[in-house]
This record gives sequence, structure tokens and C-alpha cells, in this order.
Amino acid sequence: MFGDVERVCASVLKQVTPKDAERKKIGSLAKKLEEKVASAAKELGVKAKVRVEGSVAKNTWLSHEPDIDVFMRVSKSIPRDSLGEVCLRVARKATSGSKHIERFADHPYLEAFVEGIRVNIVPCYDVKQGEWMSATDRTPFHTDYINEHLTEQMKTEVRLLKKFMKGIGVYGAEIKVGGFSGYLCELLVLHHKSFLNTIKAFVIYRHRMVIDIAGFYGDRQKELDLLFDEPLVVVDPVDKARNVASAVRNQRLYSFIAAAQEFLRKPSLEFFYPSKTVPLSPGKMRRELKERGSKIVLVLFGRVDAVSDILWGQLYKSQRSLRKLIELNDFKVLRELAWSDEKDLNAFVFELEHCCLPPVRLHLGPPLEKASECEKFIAKHVDKSDTISGPYVENGRWVVLIRRKFTDACVLLREKLEDGGRNAGVAEGVSQVLKKGFNVLVNEEIDDAYKGNRKFAELLTEFLSGRPKWLESR
Repeated sequence: MFGDVERVCASVLKQVTPKDAERKKIGSLAKKLEEKVASAAKELGVKAKVRVEGSVAKNTWLSHEPDIDVFMRVSKSIPRDSLGEVCLRVARKATSGSKHIERFADHPYLEAFVEGIRVNIVPCYDVKQGEWMSATDRTPFHTDYINEHLTEQMKTEVRLLKKFMKGIGVYGAEIKVGGFSGYLCELLVLHHKSFLNTIKAFVIYRHRMVIDIAGFYGDRQKELDLLFDEPLVVVDPVDKARNVASAVRNQRLYSFIAAAQEFLRKPSLEFFYPSKTVPLSPGKMRRELKERGSKIVLVLFGRVDAVSDILWGQLYKSQRSLRKLIELNDFKVLRELAWSDEKDLNAFVFELEHCCLPPVRLHLGPPLEKASECEKFIAKHVDKSDTISGPYVENGRWVVLIRRKFTDACVLLREKLEDGGRNAGVAEGVSQVLKKGFNVLVNEEIDDAYKGNRKFAELLTEFLSGRPKWLESR
């Protein structure tokens, strides 16, 4: 088995390690962008120290997947609420003529595509270590720390770990993904020394993993536990009060563990290079939905005018609230997800055990020994219009049969979302769009939406399969 692992890793490493020509091209472009940002800042009267950061600066980037991060370290005199605006002006001027996308992390920054390469121009404050004024202030210190401590061999191991995480869908700390950042990958390899050692460490993961590379806490375990309660804790070696893994959602952590276990059992390139999803034909999709037995309920709505991180934060918040609404009305949710093409189509997808319920349900009251609660229960239900039968005593407690307000999950969603769903917990930005219109569809009603958007068709195909790509060869 170990030989298979070695062969797979060697094959991947050959593909993800940049060749000399590619290194030269990216290095030259990075230098040119650094100079353009510095020049634009000077022309606009913004005093800034400009430097390339991130994976390109640390030589941990993947071949054919470079992201160039140019950071502007500006004076602390610039107000916090003006930081993004000031630096966006500089970034747009420096990349004039390129495609621009405004992004948002701790504050706005600019994503541009220059010569076909994704470039992020990010502001931060010029501060001393530990005197942070914004989240991005740490980044230059991260670059220096990694370059000082990570060996060239470890950098190749980081490439393997990044590609593995990308292949299984857990790479990226942005809200949309909620996964492992590049810096976190670098620290994991720095701690475990190699890709395989990192994989093996997570294979035996039990409930919680704590890594304190800089040894800030020593034997002060209680202090560390009070400060960090996440299941994966990697203390930032440049900021002892920060968990680098705090953005990793539990589901991404568990997906990584499961994939690591399977990779050691059956190493394959599929973990690094998953096959593309081929959507089921509309006919096959209809048959799958009919034979499945459950009900797929969609809430489809239009564009939410927000940057990516804000959009996905609002989608996930709304998804959780709608699941709670559905379950509080006795419908069983088997699975659910939120999805967006980040343009004109957004969706909540719920797989329900049943879409329709009987009109009557049994509601349990208190046991007889709780006299005051019994009195309140009786008073509440004895003359209510939705009481079908009771209250009566059964097995030592009061019970009542009551009429359900909602027997159809689609009717429930339509009624609760008609005014935007704020009372149901829907996020403000999503609520404003829902007020303008939405569709609630179930099973075969999905057909038109499925045929009209290939990305959406891929999503539903993957959702119905439910199986990770790396398990498809089993």
C-alpha cells in the first residue's frame, strides 16, 4: 500500500510543482504589480508599503493555480471605516483595464484578473506584531514566519496537502467553503513535517486536536481550553490569541478526516483530481426523483446584491432558520443545502421524508405528578379551536390531539416567505429579494430550473448522489 501512496504522491507533485518558465512568468508579473500598486498609491497621495504576500511570496503555490496577493501596508492614521474605500481606489488605478470584482473579508479588497491571473490587492495597517487594527494586518508576519521556518522540502509537502484538500472540496477559509486556508496547510505541514504525516494525524483524530507550534501555552492547558473551544485548534505563531483553524466548519473537518482514512486505505489520483460532474439527463432526473421516495423541495430566488462572503453568510443563516421552521412544523429534513451561482440564481434545497402530513397530531402534555403544569396544559387546550380530542390522560400524563396548521411543507414555505421571511429568521439581504418573488418547487416541478442552468443541474446531480467523488471508484 505504501508504494501506491508514494507513486500517487510523486505523480501529483510532478503536476503541481511550477516549472522554471512558469515561476519566471509569475515572479515577473508579481513584481510588476507590486510596482504598479506602489506607483498608484503615490499618485493618489496614499503612503503605503507594498509587498507581495501569500503563497507566491512563500513559494507554496500550485502550478497553473497561482493567486498573486499584493498587500498595501498603510498608516494607522487612516480611519478603519475608510480603509477599504481608500485602498480600492488605488487597486482600481493600478489594475486599470482589467476585470474587477470587489470582495470582502474583514474589509473590502479588490480581485482583478491581470494577464489571465487572479490578483488580490488587499489593504492592511502598518503595525507592529500584536498591535493589530484589522484582521489582514497579520498577513505580512505570516509570510515572514513561514519563509523563516518552512524548508524547501516542506513547501513541496504543502503543495500536496493543498491539492488534496482542493480535490476533496475542503480548501478555502472563505465563508462559502468554511475550510482550510493556505496558511493553515502550511502550519500543519510545519508541525507534522510532511503531507503523509499530516494525513495520518487526522486519521486518528479523536474529538479535538490542538497544535501550538510556538509553545505559547506550554502546560497551561486550561487557559488554552478557555480561549479556544473549537474541535481543531492551531494557535497562530504570530498571534497567540488566534486560532488559525477557527474558520473550519465541522463538516469540512470531518470530510477531511474521512477522505484521509480512505486515501490511506486506497490511494488514488481521484482525491487530487476528482472527475467532473455530468448532470443526469432531465429524463433520468425525473425517474430518480420519482423512484427515490423522498421529496426534494426547492426555494428558488434571484440575485442578492452582495459580495461573496456576505452573500454566503446570509444564505447559510437563512438555510439554518428555514430548516428549523420546517422541523418545528413536524416535517423531517433528511438533508439540505444552500446554493448560489453568485449571479442571478440562488436556491435552498431540502430533502424531506414526506412533503405532506396528516391533519391531526398527538401532542404530549406533562405527567400527572406535575400538578401546576397539568393545570396550565388543560387550560391551554380545553377550549382551543385546533383541539380535535382531549385533553385526556394516557399512560400517566395528559395528552391532546390537535389540528396541524400546516400539512404541506410547500404551503408552509410559501406562506412564511411571502413577506420576505424575516420572522422565520431569513437574513435581511435574502429577505429583500424574496419579497420581490420566489418559487417553491417539489420533485418534478424542478424540471424547468434543472434544464435551464447547467451548474444547478450539476448541483442537484451531486446532491442526489450524496457520495464524495473519491468514493465513486469503490
